Amino acid sequence: MAGNSSRKGAIRKTSKKPTAGSGGRVKRGLEGKGPTPKAKERPYHKAYKAEQRSQRSTSTRPRKKGTEAEWVAGRNSVVEALREGVPVTGVYVAEGAERDGRLREAFQIASDRGLNLLEVSKGELDRMTSGAVHQGLAARIPPYEYAHADDLLDLAAANHEPPLIVALDSVTDPRNLGAVIRSAAGFGAHGVVIPERRAAGMTASAWKTSAGAAARIPVAQTVNLVRQLKAFQDAGCMVVGLAADGEVSLPDLNLADGPLVLVVGSEGNGLSRLVAETCDQLVSIPMAHSLESLNAGVAASVALYAIAQARA
Repeated sequence: MAGNSSRKGAIRKTSKKPTAGSGGRVKRGLEGKGPTPKAKERPYHKAYKAEQRSQRSTSTRPRKKGTEAEWVAGRNSVVEALREGVPVTGVYVAEGAERDGRLREAFQIASDRGLNLLEVSKGELDRMTSGAVHQGLAARIPPYEYAHADDLLDLAAANHEPPLIVALDSVTDPRNLGAVIRSAAGFGAHGVVIPERRAAGMTASAWKTSAGAAARIPVAQTVNLVRQLKAFQDAGCMVVGLAADGEVSLPDLNLADGPLVLVVGSEGNGLSRLVAETCDQLVSIPMAHSLESLNAGVAASVALYAIAQARA
């Protein structure tokens, strides 16, 4: 019905608010938004990112620990672990175990290092080592304390050096991991990054192969290696992967003296597809015969030597 004020649109209502042409909303849109923020307060500015890295370096980052303690079983294995400075927390000897030169050396090193030396029954030692062939002697190693990946960049900054980091892509042999750690320490790298899953961790075997280097250089774990490599790239590092079909030969690598992450692939399959695609360059090690190949530990050593020479 005409004139029915309850019907929608029957009565044209007027607004008391100013329209766009009256200078109301336009005026408000033209008002200033305050002073321009400082460079270090703008999230996408490099000064802001530098400030965030600086704050992270002064803060305490949580470090990851391995899941459980490990056991080194057997007289030769225990003596070698003690010689190489593996962080043993206790040495266990079975009651009535025959004394020989290896046992006496283990006792002497344990005494010199102030380690706990405990005598237990053979059955108890069997239980603790899950039935391993211990020959009456075993050593307990605590879970390894992994560094945070950002700690490696901070270490380089503290030394006023361009970062040099080694990342391992699904390397499953702990002896290869130990060899890489030893080479990384020897050639001036600032740390090693390993994936949390489907890769070797810091086991007793890795400790022994590193010949004590694992106590001098940090090892970091990452949930997602590709994401961590991209984070290193955002921090200004070039990521270089070792590959048999790399487009650049190692002697021709011109990125060696800058911030660098060297990625080493697994023993059998090399770099995974996503990791290879993330790398800025793929580098090959020249070989006398095309059918020859190097394991992960040796390949990392050769590449780190070449990089050290270029940096020198």
